[in-house]
Amino acid sequence: MRATQLDPHYALAWSGLADAYASGPIHADMRPADVWEKARQAAANAIAAEPDLAETQTSWGFVKFWLDWDWAETEAAYSRAIAIDPNYSLVYRLLGIALAHAGHREGEARQAMDRARALDPLQAMHHALSAQVAFLARDYTSALEFARQASVVLSDFWIGNLQMAQAYEQLGKFELALEALSRGGVGGENSKVMSLRGYVLAKAGRTTEAREVLKALESISRERYMPPYAIALVYAGLGETDTAFAWLDSAMEAHDVHLAMLPTDSKWDALRRDARFSEVLRKCGLPYRGSQR
Repeated sequence: MRATQLDPHYALAWSGLADAYASGPIHADMRPADVWEKARQAAANAIAAEPDLAETQTSWGFVKFWLDWDWAETEAAYSRAIAIDPNYSLVYRLLGIALAHAGHREGEARQAMDRARALDPLQAMHHALSAQVAFLARDYTSALEFARQASVVLSDFWIGNLQMAQAYEQLGKFELALEALSRGGVGGENSKVMSLRGYVLAKAGRTTEAREVLKALESISRERYMPPYAIALVYAGLGETDTAFAWLDSAMEAHDVHLAMLPTDSKWDALRRDARFSEVLRKCGLPYRGSQR
């Protein structure tokens, strides 16, 4: 912020500010409404200052994906960034995530992640989010391998451990999933960690413990913003569909950024045949893959 005050035309400062605002709801459970316009304006200022920088185009795409759910403009911005600088590894990672969440483009998503890792093999996040792309493609073995590689590059990397846990859960290895969620670097009151733990416990049949996680999540939600998606996920794991949809309705009202996960995340497969699920995606403008997934 200080840099933009000193130089209002400093494109990279605006780009960094846009990224910080837009990533807040994803990784720090910030309320989307508190940062949405700030992120969009910072990204717009970055583009206005220097439209021919890969960083500014990438920031624009990042905001368009997570906050605006504008899939076409997301891909267009990332394509412009790649044309400007084909060696900018971050844009390939973000493009891979966007393509994987859009559905039916797993091959392109993997190619983008391959390129990101080739350009910067020591970036732990590239490996961790390669795990996410493999997970969304239902390739859980590859997801585990990428998650392990992330932990080799950076020990106790919580996002890598989170990826490992969700892959283990889909493979039916519940204890290994819970072990991954208990490692160093994963903890606190982060909604992703807490909700995945609750979901795993529910799927493992440990409903009493899952409900304890729900109590904790709901208690936190009375004190500060807690993404409603996190609570909906645990109810989905418990098979309490009506309550899960009630929390998804709350997520729509809050413009919860995690709703972007719905089109392809296998943890929601049990709800896909319900007409309410496609209605949530329609209202959010998210792509719909159908009940076969």
